[in-house]
Amino acid sequence: MDLDLSPKFPQKTLFEGEGGSYKAWSSSELAVAKVGGGMLLLQPRGFAFPHYTDSSKIGYVLEGTEGIVGVVLPNSAKEVVLKLKKGDIIPVPLGTLSWWYNNGDSKFVVVFLGETSKSYIPGEFTYFLLSGGIGVGILLTMAGFSSEFTSRAYNLKNQEEANKLAKSQTGVLIIKIEEGIIMPQPHNDFRDKMVYNIDAASADVDVQKGGVFKTLTSSKLPLLEQAGLSVSYVKLDASAMYSPTYTANGASRLVYIVKGNGQVQIVGINGKRVLDTNIKAGQMFLVPKFFAVAVVAGSEGMELVSTLTSTWPFVEELATKNSVWNALSPIVSQVSLNVTPDFEELFKSNITKNSIIILSTN
Repeated sequence: MDLDLSPKFPQKTLFEGEGGSYKAWSSSELAVAKVGGGMLLLQPRGFAFPHYTDSSKIGYVLEGTEGIVGVVLPNSAKEVVLKLKKGDIIPVPLGTLSWWYNNGDSKFVVVFLGETSKSYIPGEFTYFLLSGGIGVGILLTMAGFSSEFTSRAYNLKNQEEANKLAKSQTGVLIIKIEEGIIMPQPHNDFRDKMVYNIDAASADVDVQKGGVFKTLTSSKLPLLEQAGLSVSYVKLDASAMYSPTYTANGASRLVYIVKGNGQVQIVGINGKRVLDTNIKAGQMFLVPKFFAVAVVAGSEGMELVSTLTSTWPFVEELATKNSVWNALSPIVSQVSLNVTPDFEELFKSNITKNSIIILSTN
């Protein structure tokens, strides 16, 4: 089956209202790769109800400096409240309860990238809310039981109290908090253990006038181990290239274009180029397991953030000093490529000059 890997904007709007919106990506390709993506936008004082998600994911803050998230990790009875700002990454492992709030005066936007192998609907996130009205892609807990069951479970006196508990909140997923209500304050002691600002982090690779490459694994943020994910971030200057790579351990990559524009090529099975197209900010594309990908930035430069469905990203570089070609003995490379010894030597010499980010030739 040929996969449609063309970059896409969110295709589903689960909710849109005064407090904000939630949109999601959905396609058969995401289902095949067992990955999913979504975008939460909260207006000032916007509040997303406490919920579980059926998949592990990471949240990357695109906009805002006064975001607040409350989380209760699996097998924990403690709520941890964290402040979030642009560039922050927070893992949300499967089984985590979370709520989100915008305490600022401007928009707060988070893109979610995750692994959906255990999801209710393959390739999508489904949200299990503790309260609120019914919405698309949302499963409720509180309102689903009969008043008799609710009364008994919560030690309520009668049906009236049960209905008050279960049905007073008619908002769906996101509401706007009234003035005067003070939400919980962040716990600063936990931030370093649960949040990582990748924008401000030092680069693994920094090429002058080319760009930067950063990786985030559980060695830097242990909570990623629980989520089963890792993250990479690429910032390219104008016309620079993110050279060809592939994942050697069978991890898929879900890539979101944060800023700018450019061109992406993906090569799949039998050396077939399965994607060769332009990309721009706000789009997302999938790199299936074992497929190779390369990106060239346009005149504006480009920023990409991606999640890999593995805690340790075995990303192999094909055209750099770290390439497997450099590990092979000269005669093996020569015979494999059917080239002369002189050309093999030139080839090896050229790739030893490259890093994962290649400067523009212009």
